[in-house]
Amino acid sequence: MAPAEILSGKAVSAQVRERLKKQVAEMKEKFPGFTPGLAILQVGNRDDSNLYINMKLKAAAEIGISANHIKLPNTATEAEVLKCIASLNGDPAIHGFIVQLPLDSDKPINTEKITNAVSPEKDVDGLSSINAGKLSRGDLGDCFIPCTPKGCMELISQTGIQVAGKRAVVIGRSKIVGAPMHDLLLWNHATVTTCHSKTSTLAEEVGKADILVVAAGKAEMVKGEWIKPGAIVIDCGINHVPDSTKASGKRVVGDVAYDTAKEKASYITPVPGGVGPMTVAMLMQSTVESAQRFLEKFQPGKWNIQYNQLTLKMPVPSDIEISRSCIPKPIEQVAKEVGLLPDEMELYGQTKAKVQLSALKRLKNQPDGKYVVVTGITPTPLGEGKSTTTIGLVQALGAHLHQNVFACVRQPSQGPTFGIKGGAAGGGYSQVIPMEEFNLHLTGDIHAITAANNLVAAAVDARMFHELTQNDQALYNRLVPSVNGVRKFSEIQIRRLQKLGINKTDPTTLTKEEVNMFVRLDIDPATITWQRVLDTNDRFLRKITIGQSPTEKGFSRTAQFDITVSSEIMAVLALSDSLDDMKRRLGRMVVASSKRGEPVTTDDLGVTGALAVLMKDAVKPNLMQTLEGTPVFVHAGPFANIAHGNSSVLADKIALKLVGKDGFVVTEAGFGADIGMEKFFNIKCRYSGLRPNVVVLVATVRALKMHGGGPAVTAGVPLPKEYTEENLQLLAKGCSNLSKQIQNARMFGVPVVVAVNAFKTDTKAELALVVQLAKEAGAFDAVECTHWAEGGKGAVALAQAVQRASQTPSNFRFLYNVELPVIDKIRLIAQQIYGASDIELLPEAQEKVTLYTKQGFGNLPICMAKTHLSLSHDPEQKGAPTGFILPIRDIRASVGAGFLYPLVGTMSTMPGLPTRPCFYDIDLDPLSGEVNGLF
Repeated sequence: MAPAEILSGKAVSAQVRERLKKQVAEMKEKFPGFTPGLAILQVGNRDDSNLYINMKLKAAAEIGISANHIKLPNTATEAEVLKCIASLNGDPAIHGFIVQLPLDSDKPINTEKITNAVSPEKDVDGLSSINAGKLSRGDLGDCFIPCTPKGCMELISQTGIQVAGKRAVVIGRSKIVGAPMHDLLLWNHATVTTCHSKTSTLAEEVGKADILVVAAGKAEMVKGEWIKPGAIVIDCGINHVPDSTKASGKRVVGDVAYDTAKEKASYITPVPGGVGPMTVAMLMQSTVESAQRFLEKFQPGKWNIQYNQLTLKMPVPSDIEISRSCIPKPIEQVAKEVGLLPDEMELYGQTKAKVQLSALKRLKNQPDGKYVVVTGITPTPLGEGKSTTTIGLVQALGAHLHQNVFACVRQPSQGPTFGIKGGAAGGGYSQVIPMEEFNLHLTGDIHAITAANNLVAAAVDARMFHELTQNDQALYNRLVPSVNGVRKFSEIQIRRLQKLGINKTDPTTLTKEEVNMFVRLDIDPATITWQRVLDTNDRFLRKITIGQSPTEKGFSRTAQFDITVSSEIMAVLALSDSLDDMKRRLGRMVVASSKRGEPVTTDDLGVTGALAVLMKDAVKPNLMQTLEGTPVFVHAGPFANIAHGNSSVLADKIALKLVGKDGFVVTEAGFGADIGMEKFFNIKCRYSGLRPNVVVLVATVRALKMHGGGPAVTAGVPLPKEYTEENLQLLAKGCSNLSKQIQNARMFGVPVVVAVNAFKTDTKAELALVVQLAKEAGAFDAVECTHWAEGGKGAVALAQAVQRASQTPSNFRFLYNVELPVIDKIRLIAQQIYGASDIELLPEAQEKVTLYTKQGFGNLPICMAKTHLSLSHDPEQKGAPTGFILPIRDIRASVGAGFLYPLVGTMSTMPGLPTRPCFYDIDLDPLSGEVNGLF
């Protein structure tokens, strides 16, 4: 018989590494910015461990794997090691993770506990009990196999001999080699016998083996004469025996007597150079496999989502009844379905969670999906169902057309929730759930804004008080106190000095003039624009007097409370695209002017860092879901009059990455298209850099009849018969408003799909007329929708129209260049969007134009604050009025948010409660703890 063919681990491992190198290169090309990551955790500093780790690091670098060697001292405790493991488990950049054994620590450490702490999805050594259990059960495709047995199988496969049906003998039963080798051969359909030190008939058992794997740790224990002729022999042993011919006095041998065994075997591995090199190669292969699994599992655009099936009832129950009838999926499941990683989530109970901004960083190289904005015609005071349409559309796209889709909506204020409007979670069978969580505190973002806003207000008045009651040196001593005899400027104080042109960092070197400039903001009380806020409708706080206590030494002034969502901080939150951007915007907010006419900012007050701390959690979008199980981001809720009325840029950006290039993100713009949509385009898209693909314009027969001259529509009052009986003439006349709003949307170069939100009193002829006139006015398509009564099913036609529209070119453009003078920008909006013939600036507004231009704010976008009930400034003017003069009574600046807001007419930023507020119907069941009556 010819001597055995040598199975060279060096040659095979080189082939494996070359194959892996190509796979990694393809992975990086397909997923730009992605690199497989391996972490090696070492405790102590053993020389043999250092040698093995260096081999692994070298192999990883050759293949293109990013390897990270984490070294803990030999004084590390078990708790410290476990803490490090937990951190690596949660790191999305790490796909393979091994703990180098043995652990070289002076402290007692349970090795089993340590290896089992490694996440099974990253346990590329295959040593955890979960992976061992899966292997023993035969789940080979769902586990990691220890590297040495895996390398042995690779060497066996090189022979071309089928394992199935062969008799295999494994000598050794260790958890690292023997036991998993037995399982691996067994599930490859060999008949396997495991032998060990207590096996009395070892030579007899070896003589039966077609495949022999030896991992006993005893030098040359298996004799050549025991081996069955033609057997495959895999020797895993590494032993040192005395050899006087070697410089070291010893040589390395395996567990098999190689010289005699090779005469009987058909294939045999040498020692060294056999199994050893394969172990490192298999570690690399498992790491690449883990990275591939990660990409399959978390690849954007590849969702495996479970939708909830609605049980529709007629008549349609109340919103709260419908919300309660649907059991939400655990929010961890929703996050997993859309490709968010566990460490990117902060759970707030079972149904809501915050998403870390690290998700956006991880996904930065992924293409964006299609961007859809939902807006509406000029509404009645009852609203025309934009939120309901937004949710119905995403339910249709997701649960019915199986597209990846995210809704991004604003968080509602508690003022309207308890006031006259009620909740804002959608309605009927198109809702965000649980609606009571959505409509009440959610995750506390609005409360954080309240705290941050009022901290600024307190800082303004406190600073004026202290400047009035102290001389320059006293102020300086308190602002820059001596600690242990040393004065030191804080970082924010250095910024103020630089702003003043004082390039000094040593507090003792300032001149008297410089100290005066530094300590005196010299705020002019008449110019203060920053107000206190509260998230409650309270009309009696619209005008108040502060500073009445004797301790304020006669310093009092007239002030007011606004509702929290009107705070500039809310607008800052909505327009920020990172934590750093939010901090910069918070610092730029202008609270007043000095008596010299210079803007005074929150940074001047020294409060920027504190505001960022208060807002650090609020900046993270909130994840919820719809009735049908599609994901929703609920984040930010700025007013749509004195602010831009859109949800956050960050939520949109994360969602666009998660849905993938073929998916959809549907967001909603507040009020009608002349307000919310115009600001979405000219402000939000300008700052975000995002470009919309489709506009969905919501219209109702009711609102169009009102625009045609129908009677007034009033909340809480039954609709007049003109709205409940067919009247095509009135409807056709009112479609002038629809036509104008279609024209407004098309002015920005984006295709428009009209969603006719059908009510039960609408006739087929009325709905058909709206569809016809919408198309004639230039809409890409117009469809009837019944999503309130039917959920996503009732918006399938709308979803299909949006899909088609998204495939057409979007030639998006802004209405104006921000470099234009302030008056010209206002005039363009008034004439092009509202239909005015011109604008008229009242004296106070003209003064602000001059002031803001002088202060350097003239290049900011414009955010018009006007009534939402008319295209004009007069809420009584319906339809599409033209030829009117738009009066601008004042202009104010939200410099941190990044816009000027002209005031058109009068409006309140603190709503009042009606005679019968919504809270009359809200109650708590003391037994179940459920909220009742919220709608």
